[in-house]
Amino acid sequence: FVADWEAAQGKIEVPDMAPKTGKKVAIAGAGPAGITVANDLVILGHDVTIFEALHECGGVLMYGIPEFRLPKRIVNREVEYVRSLGVKIYTDFVVGKTRTVDQLLKEFDAIFVGSGAGLPWFMEIPGENLNGVFSANEYLTRVNLMKGFRFPEYDTPVKRPSRVAVVGGGNVAMDSARTAIRLGADEVHLVYRRSRTELPARIEEVENAEEEGVIFDLLTLPVRLIGDERGWIREMECLRMELGEPDSSGRRKPIPVQGSNFIVPFDAAVIAIGNSPNPLIPMTTPGLEISKKGGIVTSAETGQTSRPNIWAGGDIVRGAATVISAMGDGRIAAASIHKFLMNRE
Repeated sequence: FVADWEAAQGKIEVPDMAPKTGKKVAIAGAGPAGITVANDLVILGHDVTIFEALHECGGVLMYGIPEFRLPKRIVNREVEYVRSLGVKIYTDFVVGKTRTVDQLLKEFDAIFVGSGAGLPWFMEIPGENLNGVFSANEYLTRVNLMKGFRFPEYDTPVKRPSRVAVVGGGNVAMDSARTAIRLGADEVHLVYRRSRTELPARIEEVENAEEEGVIFDLLTLPVRLIGDERGWIREMECLRMELGEPDSSGRRKPIPVQGSNFIVPFDAAVIAIGNSPNPLIPMTTPGLEISKKGGIVTSAETGQTSRPNIWAGGDIVRGAATVISAMGDGRIAAASIHKFLMNRE
């Protein structure tokens, strides 16, 4: 509320800026972690440049979180604020492809990697390559960032199917289901293999989805997507599930009920079962220690990687996590980068 009031008055206070240090920092990714690092370091007097792969800044705040939960004007306001402090921003610049981290380090004294968790998971069942089957990443990006809901004004259309299945039970699944409702689907089903108690989404997100008409198909596991002769999804074959003892996640393990297969008609499916860290920068940066899950390994105290002038934070380290966690990583990394730069000759 306070931030909105300040913005409405048009009198956003600019902090006192430290004298220029002459040090240059590159940031890969203009998401929550990258924007936080840029804000903190430019105030401390460093020359900061952000390189963003997409054509708009904000990361998951822009492409992943729907407009009805986070108006994009708020994200744009934060981006313009750091730009007003002197941060340079280049969009359509894919670090790891346009230029590698090592190529950037020939020009910059340090780099922070905040490239996110952009590798969606799929179920690895037959039919996932059919038309009308989306990862949640693609579906939400088409709607949020590329404004597919305003076709033909924008040239990235989103088909308006009559029956949509959203597979998963987290916050992203809820966002996808509620988005499909707003795009005019006749029915939206959330298909989840455990019970309502085990849903990982926040309870308020679950309640909002229910209030808006999302149908919850619980204890249900998709095993096959079935298409027509033109390659479009038409049906989903599922199994009934029952719950056993808790597994390593602390939730009761879903167990298939043998012989319980059934088929449900759907003409679109959104797979929202998780994401892995974006692999491009880890693959193109020799010497970076990578975790078993594909994330960049960092010090929890500093955000520093196995290479002394490279830091990382947010989903590229944690996998898909919260915006607050990413911002916290950015704050920790910025303090460490500042200390590193000021101790260099």
